[in-house]
Amino acid sequence: MVRIEDFGNYETAWCPGCGNFSILKAVKQALVDSQLKPHELLFISGIGQAAKAPHYLNANVFNGLHGRSLPVATGAKLANPDLTVIVESGDGCNYGEGGNHLLAAMRRNIDITLVVHNNQVYGLTKGQASPTTAEGFVTKAQPEGVPSAPFNPIEVAVAMRAGFVARGFSGMIEHLSELIRHGIAHRGFALIDVLQPCVSFNKVNTFAWYQQRCDTLPPEYDPTDWEAAIKVASEWGDRIPIGIIYRNDRLPFEDHFSVLHQGPLVGRDTDQAMLKKIMQGYG
Repeated sequence: MVRIEDFGNYETAWCPGCGNFSILKAVKQALVDSQLKPHELLFISGIGQAAKAPHYLNANVFNGLHGRSLPVATGAKLANPDLTVIVESGDGCNYGEGGNHLLAAMRRNIDITLVVHNNQVYGLTKGQASPTTAEGFVTKAQPEGVPSAPFNPIEVAVAMRAGFVARGFSGMIEHLSELIRHGIAHRGFALIDVLQPCVSFNKVNTFAWYQQRCDTLPPEYDPTDWEAAIKVASEWGDRIPIGIIYRNDRLPFEDHFSVLHQGPLVGRDTDQAMLKKIMQGYG
């Protein structure tokens, strides 16, 4: 029986009131509800305050470069499809530096879960605008306001027919935990965009701001309806829909490779004769 205590309790470097605390709690609860043991998990992150989240978990962790967590996760999943691979990092890391890798993961439909801490700023590097920052938002680096339109990751993911697309709010821990659990259970790429306050650098998109706008999708909503999902994904303003916005049953990327039908690559013996023949080909 997996317990929440199995994942440890560590001192963090986050600011008091940061939404990261709630997301960490929701992730732990999702792992317990999924009955996943620490050794069965691989958490991969990039750089940033959100990327520190796996540091505060008792599990296998790989801390990579800024925006480069998804390629590492893809390689790990292909080497060992039996491993549950979760990527956890911020909006800047995944939608900015890692934007090209995000698109590739959606196209491939690799069976990993991506949890994005979306606070609409770069929280580690003192609050400059991120890809999801609202147009006109004033920062120290953009004193005249952000001139670019914000990136909508949910709309892009639905448009590309990503396997599983959801949005949660760090202020609704039980709801968020369920989204993460469903994302982990989904066979294919799962994106969970998590709205969260940055109490130090974002004085606009506060806890109260999100609380007033986040609206759970009704039970009758059908996430397999692509056209309906596109409309929901485009909503942002006085109402922000949260929940499972879209999902499908596309074949996971790793299922396309016959070599993996024989089991994971890890643990297999190396064919020394074949390796020698390959190496001689470079002579």
